[in-house]
Amino acid sequence: MIIEPVHRGHLYVTAHPDGCAAMVREWVAYARGKQELPGPARALVIGASTGLGLASRVTAGFGAGAATVGVCLERPGGPRRTATPGWYNTAAYHAEAERAGLYARTVVGDAFADETRHRTVETIARDLGQVDLVVYSIAAPRRVDPVTGELYQSVLKTIHEPYRNKAFHAATGTVVETTTPPATDDEIRQTVAVMGGDDWQRWIEALAGAGLLAPGATTIAYSYIGGDELAPTYRGGTIGRAKLHLEATAAQIDRRLGSIGGRAYTAVMKALVTHASLAIPMSALYTILLIRVMRERGLHEGPIEQVHRLFADRLYHGAAPALDAAGRIRLDDRELRADVQAEVRRRWRTVTTESLAEVGALDEFLSEVARLNGFGRPDVHYGRDISPVREIPGLIEVDPAKRQSST
Repeated sequence: MIIEPVHRGHLYVTAHPDGCAAMVREWVAYARGKQELPGPARALVIGASTGLGLASRVTAGFGAGAATVGVCLERPGGPRRTATPGWYNTAAYHAEAERAGLYARTVVGDAFADETRHRTVETIARDLGQVDLVVYSIAAPRRVDPVTGELYQSVLKTIHEPYRNKAFHAATGTVVETTTPPATDDEIRQTVAVMGGDDWQRWIEALAGAGLLAPGATTIAYSYIGGDELAPTYRGGTIGRAKLHLEATAAQIDRRLGSIGGRAYTAVMKALVTHASLAIPMSALYTILLIRVMRERGLHEGPIEQVHRLFADRLYHGAAPALDAAGRIRLDDRELRADVQAEVRRRWRTVTTESLAEVGALDEFLSEVARLNGFGRPDVHYGRDISPVREIPGLIEVDPAKRQSST
């Protein structure tokens, strides 16, 4: 079939396998082009198919030569239906790893489910013995509690008061005013249950209990703070409350790993273009402006650049990483540089629909969203009739009946 971009609202519902593979090859080339990292040797990446998780897998595999096990929830393609981008990314990673002689296995299943943990533990015990790096990179709209069976739903809302400000409306391509309502106490509780540190801790307990964490093992989860324009809806809102819980969990896990000389960290990353970017209007506008300001200063980074800097300059550079007062590794240092934030605020105050393309990186932002789904690349022939089916060698599928798009 000839695969074309199809949208449902602000989301892509098709993906192009060749375009996704081309992006993975770019990231692999970037990691290979840097000085070889001294670690890790065996890595587990939970949420390995897109964004920072995929960048972590590529950096570990092709920056350090690590054997990798990835966990993700993705949907394969069929004769007349494309797979999710993360499925194609994972298939491409496996193809590159096979060519390079690197071990790669992927467990496709709900990362929140005990059965997925069990299958992952089995795989590591059988094939690798132990891992020395565990990356937790999950962003999900919902989670079923494996103990109680309760379904938790996350929301992006403020706390206490509504917040009105500018936003980018993807459907119309306009700058609009929008209001984010405050969350109820139960919505806050559920968002923390989905996006806080509970599941990360369950993974570490499962791995430690099975003796699969090597001496000196490191685990890391990703967090975000952002600029002032986002504070009421992000760091000061429900998602921020969940991130605080995630960061507090890091301290608990760190104490847990003390007996093996291990460490647990959260790394605060910069704003990135993601599959969900268009679904968060204020965040989209902020990111459009930020990309332009950082590019003008030679500071822009995408996921692969961010994660490689994390590994090379913080985790594997021969000394313990520098931490902020809250015990976090900060990779948002360039985003939150005073001159960058001052310029973003100045442009935010005056930006309109008419000026957005001039003062922000609108075209680059939209192009990057397309590229995340495999479209908009000059090196891909989109008029070619191809199969949407891509196999993942050695795939470990937990429950094919529950196949769905990765979050």
